[in-house]
Amino acid sequence: MKKTVTKKREKPVTHEIIYYGHETLKKVADEVMNIDGPVVELIDSMFNVMYRSKGIGLAAPQVNESLRIITVDASDDTKSVIVELVNPVIKEFSDEDGPYDEGCLSLPGLTGEVFRPLRLMVAGYNRDGSEVEFEADGLLARVIQHEVDHLNGILFIDRLEDYMRNEMRPELKKIKKLNKRS
Repeated sequence: MKKTVTKKREKPVTHEIIYYGHETLKKVADEVMNIDGPVVELIDSMFNVMYRSKGIGLAAPQVNESLRIITVDASDDTKSVIVELVNPVIKEFSDEDGPYDEGCLSLPGLTGEVFRPLRLMVAGYNRDGSEVEFEADGLLARVIQHEVDHLNGILFIDRLEDYMRNEMRPELKKIKKLNKRS
């Protein structure tokens, strides 16, 4: 089992979060063809944006880059779990799933109970272009699935019952307006 682990980076923020309603969040992100300097800089910028926004996961489309890249920090008091994946592919899911109240940096202030598989096997590439593959469970598995959804133009609210999403309409209208300010 390989994990891509990086240290927290302190570089200038070159990207900003985009919000619900922005066209980039609805698109299927493009595969990264070459892991080069600009891709590594994007990964660094994504970690920076994620930490400054107090998030635990971020997908490149959330910073208006339609590329298949995710960053995750599912660390807790007992262990450090920091992942960066380029072109991630979830290869296997467990049969067992469970609920969790999810939120999203692109949907500030909203949460909803989403059922997802509890374990998975994921593969992708790290910033060095090396192929990585590992099993994940718990919070890490959930965050990876949430971020890979972003790469496929899916938000967590798309996984909610219609009545729940309808109840969020007033908040969603306000969130859409955040894009006009940025």
